This record gives sequence, structure tokens and C-alpha cells, in this order.
Amino acid sequence: MNYLQLHKSPLFLKIIFIISVAVIFFIGGITFKHITVLKKSSNYVSNSHEVNTELERLISFIKDAETGQRGYILTRDKKFLEPYLKSKNLVKKSFNEVSKLTKNSRTQQANLKKLLFFINKRQNYLSKTLYLTEQKNYDEKQLVSNLLIGKRAMDSIRLKIEDMMIAQKNLLNNRQKEYESTMNYTPLLIYLTLIVTLILITIAFIKMNRDLIILKSTINTLSVAIEASKLAEIVGGFGSWQYNLETHEYTFSDNEYRLLGCEPQSFTASVEEFYKFVHPDDLQHVIDNANIIPTDSILPPFTYRIIRKDGEVRYFRALGRVVTVASGEKTHIGTTSDVTEEMYAQNFIEERNRELESNNKELTAFNYIASHDLQEPLRKIETFLSRLVSKDYDNLSKSGQQYVSSIQSSAKRMRVLIEDLLQFSRTNKAEKVFEEANLNSLLDNAKQELAQFIEEKNGIIESNTLPTLHVIPFQIQQLFINLISNSLKYSKQDVAPVIKINSTLISAQEDNFLPNNNNNAKYYKITIEDNGIGFEQEYAKKIFILFNRLHNKNEYAGTGIGLAICKKIVENHKGFIVANAELNKGATFTIYIPAE
Repeated sequence: MNYLQLHKSPLFLKIIFIISVAVIFFIGGITFKHITVLKKSSNYVSNSHEVNTELERLISFIKDAETGQRGYILTRDKKFLEPYLKSKNLVKKSFNEVSKLTKNSRTQQANLKKLLFFINKRQNYLSKTLYLTEQKNYDEKQLVSNLLIGKRAMDSIRLKIEDMMIAQKNLLNNRQKEYESTMNYTPLLIYLTLIVTLILITIAFIKMNRDLIILKSTINTLSVAIEASKLAEIVGGFGSWQYNLETHEYTFSDNEYRLLGCEPQSFTASVEEFYKFVHPDDLQHVIDNANIIPTDSILPPFTYRIIRKDGEVRYFRALGRVVTVASGEKTHIGTTSDVTEEMYAQNFIEERNRELESNNKELTAFNYIASHDLQEPLRKIETFLSRLVSKDYDNLSKSGQQYVSSIQSSAKRMRVLIEDLLQFSRTNKAEKVFEEANLNSLLDNAKQELAQFIEEKNGIIESNTLPTLHVIPFQIQQLFINLISNSLKYSKQDVAPVIKINSTLISAQEDNFLPNNNNNAKYYKITIEDNGIGFEQEYAKKIFILFNRLHNKNEYAGTGIGLAICKKIVENHKGFIVANAELNKGATFTIYIPAE
């Protein structure tokens, strides 16, 4: 895995380049060494030839001296002494040259010492022989002896020179073997290193070719992305800008100019030019935010107004952050969005909110009137009707008595309606103070409040153990009251109502009704099931609508607010409520309340 990553990384090319350069230097070193050895070998050969030539010259000079001596002895002509006289200097010069050429060879230097001895000996006996011949009465035996000694010295010179030539030849052969030994493996080594270099260069070429293909593809993709970004800016109504923190240069996108009502790149991008379009009342606000750029990595979003080139006032929102590009320079990139419509919508919403707040105040005032001013005359109506019934009811005609009964019924419905409206308003506007509460206790309180109604209906309420939850206690109690009273109210005639209340802990994924945005969410599922008259399932959602009734008010009493209150209470607890029923077979109300 690491090898594949290395093969794909730029480091791979660097490694190949370094290895290739090293191989080239290695080949250069081998070549240099080869040339040096060749040069030394050539110098050795040249030196050997020069030594041999000089040795031959040296023995030639000695022979010339000997020949001149012999001619003089035979002819007594002093012309024959000229080679002899010149030979001393020539022999000395030639010997010094040989000594110079062989100064690095201990063997040849040792041979030269012996050769010098024989040369000096030969030259001495030549001189003695010439000296004897110049005497009138010389001893021939001594002359012959000198000549024999000189001959032997000459023979020793020849032998020593031959030894030196042989030694020089052996030295040359040894050096030639060293050269050949060095040169035998050098071509193979150079050939192998060249092959390795070619392989590395081929791999590098393949890698660079692939990288070039990828680069072309990336450039094409980038070009498309740039054009898509330009199109997105036009469609999205925003522009982009860049500020180089190193060079302090700005760059605006084409749509940044269009947002200002100008042609793309119609002026040099700079903060000073941009400030010319900013609304004078917002200019300082923009400058203060712009000053954050050099000191902070994030430019928080802020909104300001600009005056376009055509004079139209628009709302802009800017935001940005600092990024470090591949070259190492820090650049602040940002976007400018035209949020004029959003600001107008926000202003419209704020205006609507003010209207809603005003309406809520009016509604609060209405609730106060409903709870006090409306109930007061209603109580008086009921009081006077009660007195009328107790004192003068028998004096009324039958139609009058019927009218009084109708008024009493209407007044009673009016009181119930006002109380239900107050309850619904309280559910919407009361402070939502959540606290830990035992639902069993709240259910018991609800049953106590409905005790008379339960007794009248001979109702039976069954329940398992309910949980302790973080709720608004009085609202949950009201929820139980409304649902139980609803089941009692719509019970079958001559059949005792049976209400079953159960609770189970479930997860969101266990029930299709619950939202699936978080399958790990836990809910308490509380069901209230009865054996009443039920209803058609198609009305399951309508029954929770305010003032919506499925039955005539003459058949069943009610205002159509109770179940709407139940729905509001469950929503206040971030839960859900659903009804399932079948006509003449009862209804089941299911409540889902979050466990946390």
C-alpha cells in the first residue's frame, strides 16, 4: 500500500532523478578512472621506449669512444680521437637522462648505480690505454691487459644495459596487465549502469507522461469547474473575491463587478474602488470589518448596503476566511451575496411579527374579557333564569317554558365554550415549565376530577404502570382529562365504557408513524383505548382541528376544542398524537412522548 502511494507521489520522480544523477556521476567517475589509467599506461609505454632509446644511445656513445680509441691506436691519427673526446659529455648527458626517466623505479636506479661503475671503469681504462700508446716505450703486455679489462667492462655495460631493458620491459608488461585487469570489468560495469539508468529514465518518463495526462484532465476539469462556478455565481446572485495577505492585492470575480452594476473587470480590483459603491451610512461598518482581515483567519458574515452604478440601493452580505495556497502564500477568500430580497422578506416578517405581537396582545385582552367580562353577564343571565324558573316558571305558557329551557341550555353551552377557549388559550400561552412528574399521579388526579362523570357512566379505567417523565404537569393532567372524558362521552348506550391505558418504551425505527430522521430516538408510546361508538378512520385527522365536530351538538355535548387542546399539549412536549378507530367498535388514541 505504501509502495503504491510512493509510486503515485511526486517524491517518486525526485528519487528517480537523484538516483539517475548519482548513476551518471558514477559512470563519469568510472570513465575518468579509465581515462586516467589509459593515460598512465600510455605514459608508461612512452617512458619505456624513451628509456630503451636512451640506453641504446648511451651504449652507442660508449662504443663510439671505443671505436675512436681503436682507430687512433692503429693509425695514430688524432682525428679518430674526436668521438672519444666528445663521448664523455654525451655519455654523462645520456646517463643523466636515463636516471631521470627511471627515477620512480628502484630496480632501475640500482641497475644505474652498477652501470655507472662499469662506465667509469671502461672510460678509465680507455684513458690508460691512450696514455700508454702515447709513450715511446710502453709495455705491450700492460696495453693488452688494459684492453682486456676494458673489453670486460664493455661486456658488463652491455649486459647491464640489456638487464635494464629487460627490467623495463617486465615493468611495462606488469603495468599493461594492471591496465587490462582494470579495463576488463569497466565496460561491463558501465553497460550495466547505463541499462539501470535507462530503466529509471523510462520509468520516470512513463510516470511523467501519466502525470501529464492527469494534469491535462485536471486542467480540463478545473476549467469546467471555473465556468460552472461563474455560472453558479450568476444564478446564485453572488460574487467572489480574494485578498493576498503577502502582496496586498485584490481579485474580483466577473459577477462581483456585475453585482455592482459594472462590466466585468471594468476597473482595477481594490478596496478603495469597492468603497466607492458602499452606502455612506454603512461605510464605516464595512471598513471596521475589513480591518479584521489581517488579524483574524475568519471574516464573520455582515450585511451592508451598496449603491450600484445605476443608483439602485442593494443589500450585500460578505463573509470569508484565510487559506494557505500551494505556494505558501496566505490568501483571504470571500463571497459577496446580494441579499436584497432576503432583507425585504426579513423586514416583511418583522412587520408581520409586530402585527402578530399586537394581535396576541389583543387576544390576551380578549381572554381577559372572556374570563371576566363575558362570564359576569352570563352568570347574571343564569341567576335570573334560575329565579325565573323557581318563582314564575309555572305561570309561563308552555312555549315560554320551552324558551326558558332553551335559554338555559344555550347559557350552559356558552359557559362550557368560554371555559374551553380559556383552556386552549392557556395551553398556547402558559409558561412551559418542565419538571420531573410521575404520570401515574397525574392520571389519578384526572380520574378524581372526572369521578362524578365516571360514576354516572359506570366507567372502568384500566392502566399499567406509567413512566416518570420531564413534562409540564398540569398540561399532561389536562391531556388525560380530555381523552378520558372524550371516551366517556362517546360511549355506547347501555354498555359500560371500558378505557385501557398502556405505556411502552420504543425506538423510532419500531413504529412507522414516527419520523425516521433519528432511528435511535426513544419514545414512550401511551395508548388510550375505549369500547365506544368510534368513528370512520377518514376523520382521524379532522377531529384534532379546532371547533371540528363529527356529531350534532344535540346528540353529544361539546365544543370541538377538547381534542385540539390535546394535540397542542402533545406538540408542546415535542411529541405526536394519532387516532385510530372503527365505527361502533371503539377508538384508540396513541401518544408518543420523547423519553429524553
